[in-house]
Amino acid sequence: MTATVSTPHAGIHFKETMKGGFTLGATDPAEGAKGPHELAMHATVDIPDIEAFVANAQHHAQLSGTIDYEPMGMAMVADTGVFGLFSPSGDPELTYMVYELGFAHGGQRWYLAGKKHVQVGSPLRLWGETTTLYTTLHQGTDATGPIAGAGVLELGVIDLLKLMSTLETPNSSGTGDTLKSVGNFFGFFANELTRTYLTHRPKA
Repeated sequence: MTATVSTPHAGIHFKETMKGGFTLGATDPAEGAKGPHELAMHATVDIPDIEAFVANAQHHAQLSGTIDYEPMGMAMVADTGVFGLFSPSGDPELTYMVYELGFAHGGQRWYLAGKKHVQVGSPLRLWGETTTLYTTLHQGTDATGPIAGAGVLELGVIDLLKLMSTLETPNSSGTGDTLKSVGNFFGFFANELTRTYLTHRPKA
């Protein structure tokens, strides 16, 4: 008997840059955003299997990248990370877009944790909520550590266009597989936006 080898479905891979005001010592992102220094997160999202990603209730994937923040350092490499898209918050009317990066600097571990708050409501809020990342910097290896800084990062129109140009489909077996993978990803994205801002349905 010949063993059946499971072939992974095609995935999605893209790069996203968000930047904005950030202040060391601040604990509230809105207050930290008023500081004089800008933090930039250059993130790479890697979804190995888009079908598994959509089926999973948390919609989590891998995140890596670098962080630029002049008071600490430039091009600081993150070796761990988590990405979440319309992930549950505990409130059926609120989901999160999650961006978390862990990195080492100055002889200790740091963890940059950000969330975009996607709330059931008016479509007029769609752009602001899906492009605004409320971010805190924690001492240690996860978001439970003491807060060392805070701010608000944003995805601009130009950065969104750049994101689209970086889209790739790992594990694709051909054009049909690529189109299916891209269609699954953007179909999921569009369905969640429709649910949130047009039909106003809580997340199941």
